[in-house]
Amino acid sequence: MKLDMAGGCMPVLVLMAAVLTVTGAVPVVRLGRALPDARGCHIAQFKSLSPQELQAFKRAKDALEESLLLKDCKCHSRLLPRTWDLRQLQVRERPVALEAELALTLKVLEAAADADSALVDVLDQPLHTLHHILSQLRACIQPQPTAGPRPRGRLHHWLHRLQEAPEKESPGCLEASVTFNLFRLLTRDLKCVASGDLCV
Repeated sequence: MKLDMAGGCMPVLVLMAAVLTVTGAVPVVRLGRALPDARGCHIAQFKSLSPQELQAFKRAKDALEESLLLKDCKCHSRLLPRTWDLRQLQVRERPVALEAELALTLKVLEAAADADSALVDVLDQPLHTLHHILSQLRACIQPQPTAGPRPRGRLHHWLHRLQEAPEKESPGCLEASVTFNLFRLLTRDLKCVASGDLCV
């Protein structure tokens, strides 16, 4: 009798599970809630880069530093000061700040490779990785309506600073700022955004 009841209950349980899944009544686990409701957002994969990728960035940083020594740049200010910390921003603001930081980094490193053929090979893989990260990040940022409110406070200040940098800073100083900020970008800022509201 018990076996018959169990056999009779099984189809009902399967049906209930199917209905709950379709209707969304079953809770869906989100990894760290990196950026909720963003379709195609896979930024959580960048909480840490592979040792091979980090090694490629180290080689690029060393080559850039050697190049900067030859240029003998005199820079009096830091575009990205040590006090720059994405944790000071709201969780939803962090990807926007990181996008601007990444876009400027790419622009500067690509210009460095164009200006110095010795850097082309060593920057190839890091540039490819940065482009991939930026494309994934942009899939996580919901476009803001043009008539909507503009960023304010610290985020506005940071975005304005990054936007004006190519006009205010010499190419050599821009390259120096981006080079010295490279590993902070990869191991702290990127990790923070990838961790979502777990980054505190």
